[in-house]
Amino acid sequence: MFRKVFSVALCSLATIRWAYGASTPPKRATCAGGQTVTNEACCAWFPVLEDILPNMFDNECGDDAHGALRLSFHDAIGFSPSGGGGGADGSIITFMDTELTFPANAGLDDPINTELPFIQAHNVTPGDFIQFAAAVSLSLCPGAPQVNFLMGRPMATVPAPGPDGLVPEPFDNVDTILARFADAGDFTPTDVVALLASHSVAGADTVDPTIPGTPFDSTPSVFDTQVFIEVQLRGTLFPGSDPGQGEVMSAVEGEMRLQSDHLLARDSSTNCIWQSFAGNLPAVQSAFKTAFLKLSTIGHNVEDLIDCSDVIPAAPPLPADAGPHLPAGQTQSDIEQACATAPFPTFTAQPGAATSVAPIPQS
Repeated sequence: MFRKVFSVALCSLATIRWAYGASTPPKRATCAGGQTVTNEACCAWFPVLEDILPNMFDNECGDDAHGALRLSFHDAIGFSPSGGGGGADGSIITFMDTELTFPANAGLDDPINTELPFIQAHNVTPGDFIQFAAAVSLSLCPGAPQVNFLMGRPMATVPAPGPDGLVPEPFDNVDTILARFADAGDFTPTDVVALLASHSVAGADTVDPTIPGTPFDSTPSVFDTQVFIEVQLRGTLFPGSDPGQGEVMSAVEGEMRLQSDHLLARDSSTNCIWQSFAGNLPAVQSAFKTAFLKLSTIGHNVEDLIDCSDVIPAAPPLPADAGPHLPAGQTQSDIEQACATAPFPTFTAQPGAATSVAPIPQS
């Protein structure tokens, strides 16, 4: 009788452990600097973090942060299951003599030259560093989500195919853009639109090279939803004297609107997705984080990589007065309604003279 009861008790204990094992806190490793991480291999990235925050980014969501984010996209998206390439593997640095000749990669020599000394100093692969730097850059932009970072990308062995076709261009139509993203990594239309939240902390250097650092929305130093509001406004002017290829009129002085953004905000396959992000920062943050992880692991089996997301700092919250708004001088009637199933959200315009946006200072 005792043996029978004891056996049942052991069985019950095993059942409890099986049922509740998932709630057991994961093991943590303590790094030399006192930080704790899930995987000890991730400790190697804290010295990199402590170096690049002040010495590469100047601790600000500025030009170098924007460049790091752009570089991560261009390195990753140059991949096709049928056309080749290694995806997010650092080939844009390893084979820069080839890939920087591709027209879509114009201007990326600046962020590459910025990142190379840090790659060499810390003896990490270009593929890992590019994605790490991009994730860290977002941590400097108030309002940005805390994105994932996975390490373990080997050295690239082949350049991305080129010279044209794999990196979406601002003059591409919506069907071409969506098809390219779907081919590269099974990105959905929601993923594609969410990734364009990066334009909230970005500027154009090469679309019109006479006006480098032209922002895509009126708040280029914070990660917010203004790009989803301002691209939906009726365009009336160009920021420069001669519009570049892939540029259309914007609604705000000093701001550049890409043709691709303009079309995605108005095309029936994406306009309601675009509208759903206007003023809804939590939705943008969540969708961007999901899409960014897809982007940063293109060409890799995630199971072969190590999750070091706990090294990436959280970004500061948006300032209390940074809520969604119309730029000064605009009204709700200036919104070009495109989504057929719901009205565009209503926003109040900022007071004062019509908004004018300064160029992003160049590093």
